[in-house]
Amino acid sequence: MSPKTKSESKSKKARTSTLTSETRSFQAEVKQLLNLMIHSLYSNKEIFLRELISNASDACDKLRFASLTDKTLLEDEEDLGIWISADQEKKTIIIRDNGIGMDYDEVVEDIGTIARSGTRAFIEKMESEKSSGNADFIGQFGVGFYSCFLVGKQVTLITRKAGTESKTGVMWSSDGTGEYTISSIDRPNRGTEIIIHLKDDDDQYVKDYRIRSIIEKYSDHISIPILMPKEPEPVTEESEGDEKPESKPEEGEQWEVVNRGSALWARPKKEISEEEYTTFYSSLSYDSTAPVLTIHNRVEGKLDYISLFFVPATAPFDLWDREQRQGIKLYVRRIFISDDAKTLMPNYLRFVRGLVDCADLPLNVSREFLQQNRDIDKIRQASVKRVLGELKKLSESDNETYNKIWKEFGKVLKEGVVEDHENRKSIAELARFSTTKGDGESQTVSLNQYVDRMPMSQKHIYYLTAESHMAASSSPHLEIFKKKDIEVLLLSDPVDEWFVSHFTEFRDKALKSIARGDLELDDIKEEETEKKTEEEQAAQNTLIQKIKEVLDETVKDVRFTNRLVDSPSCLIADEMDMGGNMERILKAIGQEAPTAKPILEINPDHTLIKRMDPEGEELEDWAKLLFDQALLAEGATLNNPGEFVKRVNRLLIL
Repeated sequence: MSPKTKSESKSKKARTSTLTSETRSFQAEVKQLLNLMIHSLYSNKEIFLRELISNASDACDKLRFASLTDKTLLEDEEDLGIWISADQEKKTIIIRDNGIGMDYDEVVEDIGTIARSGTRAFIEKMESEKSSGNADFIGQFGVGFYSCFLVGKQVTLITRKAGTESKTGVMWSSDGTGEYTISSIDRPNRGTEIIIHLKDDDDQYVKDYRIRSIIEKYSDHISIPILMPKEPEPVTEESEGDEKPESKPEEGEQWEVVNRGSALWARPKKEISEEEYTTFYSSLSYDSTAPVLTIHNRVEGKLDYISLFFVPATAPFDLWDREQRQGIKLYVRRIFISDDAKTLMPNYLRFVRGLVDCADLPLNVSREFLQQNRDIDKIRQASVKRVLGELKKLSESDNETYNKIWKEFGKVLKEGVVEDHENRKSIAELARFSTTKGDGESQTVSLNQYVDRMPMSQKHIYYLTAESHMAASSSPHLEIFKKKDIEVLLLSDPVDEWFVSHFTEFRDKALKSIARGDLELDDIKEEETEKKTEEEQAAQNTLIQKIKEVLDETVKDVRFTNRLVDSPSCLIADEMDMGGNMERILKAIGQEAPTAKPILEINPDHTLIKRMDPEGEELEDWAKLLFDQALLAEGATLNNPGEFVKRVNRLLIL
């Protein structure tokens, strides 16, 4: 099929007689983005073609899906394709498709603005990456069209939406410097055509072999045919004298398909090389780094489907944007249906990329159908178990590689303990933590490893949550555990608070916070404490009572503790109260947190406590100082830092 029909030739004459025309300014973020594109130092500019081909393929997929319920959208042209040609004299490259197309408002919305929460993140990342020559992250941000300004000094887009009248065509043009011109035109053909006038330094992209090599590298797998002008056959001695009539312009050029267009996932695994998997993954994720894990599986039986999943080596920029997820695509008998990953993969596995191709679903499935269909639920459940199972195998066979995965995605995987009750145990087994016996801040210790090296007499898995690893590792709560050589999990990720509240037992060992409730170390042989005289006991009881009176509005209780060795005081939460760390996390994200007074525990054997005089004038300052010190030790901030400084100064000059 030729992209240059008679009707299209006529439309080119009609483009000059626009119905409406206006000049607009780009959205502020787009101006900044285009400025970076135009003046960037990227060496990998060739990705512009990958991006435009990907957009054209998406447009064709959308039309094919929409035409399942409305055949008129095809407009008597059922064969879908992407045509690419170049003019060496004019230094232009043209990418055309006969997909869904756009109307006037869609061009303004999609090309003139970036209505996406990740725009700022993209611009910041692009500024930081521009000297590294790495432009492979462009497609991740949904701004692939703008990559044409990497090589183009002037870009024209001509489009018409399928199913609309020819007079609703649109022509958009810009040099990328801040403004664009948009016009209504008459365009008989549906679809989109992009004409790029190349910069002088980028004229290599008009060469046929260069375009073909880029297509082979990035877009060979795309199922939509990609066509280019057919290369002339070599002249032989026999044909040299033959006279051949020149082709008439209206007959069009001869075109040939230049991509294989085969569904890689449908081929047997043994026939697919690692390089092919990596290339395909790159086309899905716009990530040039090879995936850490490839999971290719075919299921036959009551359900017949193929799944191909990839675990990236590094986290995508929008990992924490729980709404922007397009990790898993759904195909039905090789036809693209949806990129709504929520129906195929749970939120805590949103970093997984790939697709599912099912043979048993109707082609005209709707979003509501996907959300309510039992077969989709079964595919989702099986896919989750497959991914978790492969991660477990990797953790057992290659712990070093698995720890790299955990470093990138561990915080997200922990969400699964809260969200996925069915697979809670499997996720907990995959979890890695930093501990008092681990490798510093690195999260490399599993719960199985912790339990395996517990003393026989230890009844609990002990943990401590804090705002940072430094706050956790230096917490006074650890003192008795270090003295007794008892390992403690150090939890400093915000999600850890939810993790331990939903996962309370592992291998018949209860998880217990060392900063909440009474500390029961009955399972650890405790040395006999020095017996105190009645007079000493009475003095200590008086001191406790006096401190309670001073801190009555601040704490729930004041008591002596056996959990401290070197520190004079610490704060703990009552068994049923919310901990201070959780309270601070909720407030930081704008949620109301129930206010619960902490308990102040003081070390009766500390020199400072022994020297405190229950009847002394400075007792109030000492009591408040003990509280403020304990507050700072757990990573909290003081309500009145100025008063704290004055109090310390008063005590220093005594």
